[in-house]
Amino acid sequence: MTESLQAEQHRSPQGSALTLGVEEELHVVDLGTRELVPRAPEILDRLDAAHFSAELHRSVVETNTPVAATLDDLREGVAGRRREAIRVAESLGLGLVAAGTVPLVDLDALPVTPTSRYQRMLHEYQMLVKEQLICGTQVHVGLPDRDEAVSVAQRVAPVLPVLLALSTSSPYWMGEDSGYASVRSLVWTRWPTAGDSGPLHSAEEYDALVSDLISSGTISDPKMVYFDVRPSAHVPTVELRVTDASPDTETVVLLAGIFRALVLRARGEHRSGLALPRSRPPLHRAAMWRAARSGMEGDLLDLPRSPVPVPAAVAVERLVGELRPYLEELGDWDQVFDLTLRALSRGSSAARQRRALGRRGRLSDVVDMLVAETRGGVIETDPAGVPAPALIEAYSADGDEAFPEGRVDPAYTGILPVLTSLGATGLRQREDAKDDEQRARGITFSVAGEAATRLFPFDLVPRVVPGKDWSELRKGLVQRVRALNAFLGDVYGDRQVVADGIIPEWVIDGSPELRASGALISRACIRTQVAGVDLVRDGDGKWCVLEDNLRVPSGIAYAMQNRRLTWSVLPELPRPAGLISVEETPKLLKRALLEAAGPAAGDDPALVVLSQGPDDSAWFEHKMLAEAMEVPVVRSTELFVDEGRVWRLRDGHRHRVDVIYLRMGEDSLVHSPGADGMPLGPSLVAALHADTVVLANALGNGIADDKAVYAYVPRLIEYYLNEKPLLADVRTYLCGIPEQRAEVLSRLGELVCKPVDGYGGDRIVIGPHASRDELEALRRQIRTTPHRWVAQEVVNLSTHPVFDGHRLAPRHVDLRAFVFTGTESVVAPAALTRVAPAGSMIVNSSRGGGSKDTWLLG
Repeated sequence: MTESLQAEQHRSPQGSALTLGVEEELHVVDLGTRELVPRAPEILDRLDAAHFSAELHRSVVETNTPVAATLDDLREGVAGRRREAIRVAESLGLGLVAAGTVPLVDLDALPVTPTSRYQRMLHEYQMLVKEQLICGTQVHVGLPDRDEAVSVAQRVAPVLPVLLALSTSSPYWMGEDSGYASVRSLVWTRWPTAGDSGPLHSAEEYDALVSDLISSGTISDPKMVYFDVRPSAHVPTVELRVTDASPDTETVVLLAGIFRALVLRARGEHRSGLALPRSRPPLHRAAMWRAARSGMEGDLLDLPRSPVPVPAAVAVERLVGELRPYLEELGDWDQVFDLTLRALSRGSSAARQRRALGRRGRLSDVVDMLVAETRGGVIETDPAGVPAPALIEAYSADGDEAFPEGRVDPAYTGILPVLTSLGATGLRQREDAKDDEQRARGITFSVAGEAATRLFPFDLVPRVVPGKDWSELRKGLVQRVRALNAFLGDVYGDRQVVADGIIPEWVIDGSPELRASGALISRACIRTQVAGVDLVRDGDGKWCVLEDNLRVPSGIAYAMQNRRLTWSVLPELPRPAGLISVEETPKLLKRALLEAAGPAAGDDPALVVLSQGPDDSAWFEHKMLAEAMEVPVVRSTELFVDEGRVWRLRDGHRHRVDVIYLRMGEDSLVHSPGADGMPLGPSLVAALHADTVVLANALGNGIADDKAVYAYVPRLIEYYLNEKPLLADVRTYLCGIPEQRAEVLSRLGELVCKPVDGYGGDRIVIGPHASRDELEALRRQIRTTPHRWVAQEVVNLSTHPVFDGHRLAPRHVDLRAFVFTGTESVVAPAALTRVAPAGSMIVNSSRGGGSKDTWLLG
């Protein structure tokens, strides 16, 4: 309320009708990352400074409504200011959120607004300023007599917990559930002048208190008096400051209606000479804490009537009922009554946010919901009054596969019109349908340290791999896996590759994945029945191999399920000519696994899929592949070794096992209990040595995953196959070689560094994105154990469009292709495109990545 005109209006004769105004604080979020961002100045530069202003943090825009005589006028004022600000924000790729807090925050990236006042506050209050990432709604009621304003503030204070409960919209703090409905209240009350003012009887007493606080050095000006309700420091009003910002405009109107009625009642009590209510600060603090803790979903202290807790709905209904005569006098009864019923039926914003997180486990969904609710009724409409859909359009990004240089690649000319016709709203509805189907089918994965499983992130925009590219990739993939199979047989045999000087012995002996178990296989055989090779495209469209996965590569079932989800959720997408079906994949996998059986299996080998069960992150995949291959999925407790052979125990009967499709790590396997209660490892090792069972993939395969070995794969191809490599590799430096280590240490900020035994994006440091402290820590690790680290040149990974909830946006992608090897090697017709989160180049699901359907063309 900074306009002098507004001040005059609050002093006008209609002041007897108790005019209204609202100041709203709105968070600024990036619509791509959903994070709080310090870009409010960009929005404010395009708005009228008479109606919009900066706040302490550069991530907040404050709006000031016109002075209103009625609740309808106030509603239009709030919506109008939001409409103006949102239009500007969205043109910049930003969203506005009216809530106490937003969940996704990078504290280090949020400086305060650079005014001398705010800089002084930062110097003085330190943490309190840095963490002031909260927004509230301040309601003003015109009251020109400051003695009356002080008295009114004292009289309405006891019922403020009910207003706080109605507004609670801040359950999340710094990415975590705080356990409170209004964590904003807890952050706010850390200020030395926040909360209850204590007993005051006149404007003179109030001014003296403020003067003493300034003299004490605790605050520098009257605007830093943060009492829950106070005479305004800049306009002739009494100001409510206790409530969270509310994404729902109707909640703001309800709070304003109740507060105005409270002011009218209190003004009447003051003019009648009634004594002020007895002040009991500890009990008031307890009531405020209880409201912040549970909002509308728990109990409230029904002050000043009784300190005994009552259900929140009872407290709200009692307060509104008591205020009915004053609401009727103001002409607000019908509207406040209806809004109260609505609020009680919907519950608090905090509860809605928690439900949004519970659906998919993604805080980004909470932000999306808050952005949508804040936008609410302010969507622009066409002349017919129909909301204009948010357009889905191509964008321009260097190295993008679908929109190179802003053009639409021919492969996507049929896809883009479908997405455009649906618009953002339609695509969000399809995403909801996709989530429902994933949930029904149990398409989930788990992350270490999290109790609950997550839906596997899946983006709606399919990726197209052209037929020419796929044909060349298939040849190169088969070649690469053949060479790695030969290397595994050699490294656990005669090591001729070392004797001939192709690879240094220290690379092999220094690998953490060189296992004695790899030597258990005595005959020449295939050791890698299932290989996963991760490929990337650079900005010029050139494919190269990023890494090999020959232990327990996952993703086959997710690649198949992605195709099924696509046709289920977006049936109108055109099927391109030559699109390869994924449905033959289980048949090809089963054939490769059965062909791995040893001589002891006879003509009818028995195959099982061995899993750790529901606790495994890829349990969905294990079940789906076993079902598709029509073989059992078992746990270690169903297996035992007898008479030198492995058996499966089920329903009191035992069944021979000849091939085990291993879907668990070697360390987990050897320490797991068998059906007889004894550790399975020792007896299983004996069966492997006797060649009565085959593990696919073989134990010890991790040596071929080693990042140092990766650097020699082109030489291995030439050595074992006498062929030139068909696929490019990323230039790799071995820190175990002094000359290469020196170059790495001199270029840490330019390279990607990886531990040789890294798995799933673990401990990767991307130099251009790393902080100085991270690079120094990495430098120490490399100097201490140089043979455990490699470095690679940064690849300018291609991007691909994803639907981020609002528009198409580029994200980095890779491609995991699968090679099945039996009597011959075949490339699976299902490949998994993995998608990095916004601002990242790491695609692993455990690091926030997702996936999308991959259209391989023949």
